[in-house]
Amino acid sequence: MTSERPPSVGDAATVSVIVEVEPTVAFEVFTREIDQWWRRGRAFRGPSNGAMFLEPHIDGRLLEAHAPDSPTPWLERGRVTVWEPPTRLTLTWRSGNFAPGEDTEVDVRFEPVGESTRVTVRHSGWAALRPDHPARHGKTGAAMSHEVGAWWGALFTALREYLHGRR
Repeated sequence: MTSERPPSVGDAATVSVIVEVEPTVAFEVFTREIDQWWRRGRAFRGPSNGAMFLEPHIDGRLLEAHAPDSPTPWLERGRVTVWEPPTRLTLTWRSGNFAPGEDTEVDVRFEPVGESTRVTVRHSGWAALRPDHPARHGKTGAAMSHEVGAWWGALFTALREYLHGRR
């Protein structure tokens, strides 16, 4: 896995992982089995630690289930803006503490590498959030990019392990 610093420090993080499946399988697992590989726990799913589901089409929602007694059964984490199976998926992303109109962007690419696939995510748009935004956890600039990259690194480790276990 790699993490690189983009030109606008603190705005984005880019992380890649090689998985030992073809792009079609990597894309399908990333999108249709997201609840199976996406790490659990408050750092990755929010306080409800609920199930995740991605609607597989343009304007499809990335949803996380809330507790059964919650007034809203689902938290919308994002919306699909690019749906190009098996090469690319882009969606808006928002944490549970984002205000209306606050979004970041997650762009995921699936590139063949021999019989494997390089999955690369670029999560950008953090510079548009105010420096004291709760999603930043007190971090700005390069420290914020590093934090986002480490978060995706943990998720991509989970994706790689899940795919390895499916074989």
